[in-house]
Amino acid sequence: MSINLDDYKELLEDLEPESIELLHHAWPEATKTFSARGLDNYLKGASAIRGLGRGRSLVDCWIDETPLVAKEIGEDIISDLATTVLSLASRTSASVIELVLATAPTAAKRLGDTQLFQNYLQFLNTLIAQAPRGMRPMLSKLDILFGQLTLGGLRRWAMWGAHAHRTDYEEQIRYFGLESKESLAVLQKERKGTLFVDVQRRINMYLRALWARDFFMKPTSGDFETREGYKPFIEHYFIHLPDAYDAFGDVSATEVYRAAAAHAAAHLVETKQPISAESLNPLQMAVISVIEDARIEELSIRRFPGLRKTWSLLHNANPDMNATMGDYLNRLARALLDPDYKDKDPWIVEGRKLFKAAKDQLDSHKTSWDIGVQLAHSFMDKKIPYNPRTDVLTAPYRDDNRYFWEFEEFDFNKSLSAGYDAPKQVRKYVNVMEFANELDVETAGDDAEEIWVMGTEFFPYEDMGVSYNDMEGKEPVSAPYHYSEWDYQIQLERPDWATVQEKRAKMGDMQCIDDIANQYKREIARMKFLLDAMQPQGTRRIRKLEDGDEIDINAAIRSMIDIRMGMQPDPRIMMRSVRKVRDISVLVLLDLSESTNEKVAGHDYSVLDLTRQATVLLANAINKIGDPFAIHGFCSDGRHDVEYFRFKDFDQPYDETPKARLAGMTGQLSTRMGAAMRHATHYLKLQKSAKKLLLVITDGEPADVDVRDPQYLRHDTKKAVEEAGRSGILTYCMSLDPRADQYVSRIFGERNYLVVDHVERLPEKLPVLYAGLTR
Repeated sequence: MSINLDDYKELLEDLEPESIELLHHAWPEATKTFSARGLDNYLKGASAIRGLGRGRSLVDCWIDETPLVAKEIGEDIISDLATTVLSLASRTSASVIELVLATAPTAAKRLGDTQLFQNYLQFLNTLIAQAPRGMRPMLSKLDILFGQLTLGGLRRWAMWGAHAHRTDYEEQIRYFGLESKESLAVLQKERKGTLFVDVQRRINMYLRALWARDFFMKPTSGDFETREGYKPFIEHYFIHLPDAYDAFGDVSATEVYRAAAAHAAAHLVETKQPISAESLNPLQMAVISVIEDARIEELSIRRFPGLRKTWSLLHNANPDMNATMGDYLNRLARALLDPDYKDKDPWIVEGRKLFKAAKDQLDSHKTSWDIGVQLAHSFMDKKIPYNPRTDVLTAPYRDDNRYFWEFEEFDFNKSLSAGYDAPKQVRKYVNVMEFANELDVETAGDDAEEIWVMGTEFFPYEDMGVSYNDMEGKEPVSAPYHYSEWDYQIQLERPDWATVQEKRAKMGDMQCIDDIANQYKREIARMKFLLDAMQPQGTRRIRKLEDGDEIDINAAIRSMIDIRMGMQPDPRIMMRSVRKVRDISVLVLLDLSESTNEKVAGHDYSVLDLTRQATVLLANAINKIGDPFAIHGFCSDGRHDVEYFRFKDFDQPYDETPKARLAGMTGQLSTRMGAAMRHATHYLKLQKSAKKLLLVITDGEPADVDVRDPQYLRHDTKKAVEEAGRSGILTYCMSLDPRADQYVSRIFGERNYLVVDHVERLPEKLPVLYAGLTR
């Protein structure tokens, strides 16, 4: 690709002379910001926006503002920005789109992260569908809003106004323009003390001054959907801090950031080896965590004595706090840090004595292990139970200590190489003879430097009917997806608690899919007329607009007559032509737990067979009407293994491959519904449709092997439904459990579920239900 503007004449043919002149002025700066590939995307974006026919100012705004966005967060975001602009073109005016581009550098600078900026673009897509009149005033105040709110706070503030003033357009404009009292009240409610983006540079310089090295810091994403955010934590040598902190008493939020960053950096500098959790109970681990925090802080204070005051101000434990184990842990943490703190409790005194006696052995993490185990044993005499969920440290700067714990699945040596370039596997295409001569390589493992690939299947000389790929090959493993879970007992999210593993769906005999289509010929024929009636046709003109695409001649003539007669003319002389098109994306999520293998009462087929039949009919119906749709399924074996199957994706045609996957689906394991719904929501968020539907088909309530409390996963699934709703996604559940009335309405809402009492009628009910939900 070239960096010479004259080489892109074909892309610039449609641009107006003024835009080309502006581009020539902007080109030297653009070549410094973009790579050759980025320049190509930059110019293609300008050409595509010119093709909208919305005037030169929109193209000029793209030329001016896009390099500023790329300079802040990288050039990879440019294609997403162009896609958003093109998708907004059919839903709002050119002036609003121009505002989106003009304020994009502000948003990029305040967010400072590619993923957060993508979330911001998705938020704009959602808002334009729910509060179109609020876009212009909100974008005009974006600098003020981002100066006080995180992205999550901005989203909650906007959605509150969109729902409160859904039909009152005048009040909607006042709310988003920060002109109403309730707008300022909600803004104050969502406002946080100090934003991470405002102090990040200062904190970086602070840590560099202390330890003469750089530390990598990122904001946590918790506040995007939850008011509380997450605790600080260290992962892959990155320090993750909350994206906003409130002041802690008389201590400013900036000082809280300094304390949190310094504590996390102390872990990275002073923790040389992980602590083994083998044979430890939760109480012992909690006490050891307190001692390890005190150990690394004491080592840091020896080098920088001023850190003692920085950390001590954020501890508020006192001797009167003695009701729970958490109270004693907080008192111990303060006692080991603050020598002026007086506490006569024998257990606290013992902890101080042991820690002081080991002052010469603090370089080893084994000291924390020995003292922690001894103190945990001594605490048993108090007869106070320990609850890991509620007995936590209250000092806001302390992290969750995941960094130094060595669990069975944690390999510390491998984590040391995180972020560094490692030798990559090379896929080498070979011929039959090369493959046959080197088939058996005893020393080859998953870390082999070369993977040999053939263009076609290779069968053994023996007539076995099975290829070497089926016998020896391994299924590719996708990267795991981590999602939080809501714990209703402590009213907090557990960050990265559930792990979703995408698995490749097995192929089955497609004959059963054809048999289903033949079995339900009558239903398919009956639905043909219903679906044909739903097909949109033609265009619709919206008249009497102040801001439209073209002039309404009749209205303009009437206004001119009014002017000639000395009357006040009607300013609404514009109109807009809107194509009547369906703009909806649908994801069908199937429960594939073990219970689906049970036979339907009085019949010789299983619930899974009925689910397959219903899905095939629904797929035929959606495919007939032309809506983009996906079919996914899930099951689980504890929170670390939520298996997720993608039978059909949105961009995949409904042909032999998805049908064969549906034919091969099986029922197994359990039903961790919340994590699966969050993963399905992730895929729906990537769709640009104005309306999005998540249709869940299940035969029972959420449950899993590692959860005993039946309410836990119900509340988590309800939280997943709420999160999807905040993203503009409608969730609907079709339950085959006759007892589902007891819980499903509390999870999905009063009008967002259907209990099928006679499951044998599911195949005929599901397509009709879909027609009702998407009309």
